Amino acid sequence: QVQLVESGGGLVQAGDSLRLSCAASGRTFDIYAMGWFRQAPGKEREFVATITWGGSSTTYADSAKGRFTISRDNAENTVYLQMNSLKPEDTAAYYCAAGLRGQRSWLPKTRDDRYDYWGQGTQVTVSS
Repeated sequence: QVQLVESGGGLVQAGDSLRLSCAASGRTFDIYAMGWFRQAPGKEREFVATITWGGSSTTYADSAKGRFTISRDNAENTVYLQMNSLKPEDTAAYYCAAGLRGQRSWLPKTRDDRYDYWGQGTQVTVSS
């Protein structure tokens, strides 16, 4: 079991920055990759960014490239999502997810079904 707890969401204005955190606990040694996804009201959940737990390989959605940065601190078992130049269309509930080694490894890390554990989400609201 892996437990994930997100924090750092809030209400900001367009152009502001936020840093989301996702603290992992439990069987973290089994984690292969961590991802951030988001879901806006009435929309499907969408991929934002992912990072491998050991190698720091990252992938971003087009909407996040150049504005968001995913990083991890293995000593703290925490993954971060630094979001700059926020836009109203970034408004959503943001979820972090953990994908385990050997589980559905044929799936790309941009798919939500690649991940095994999910946090409860943190709300990000960007006003114009």
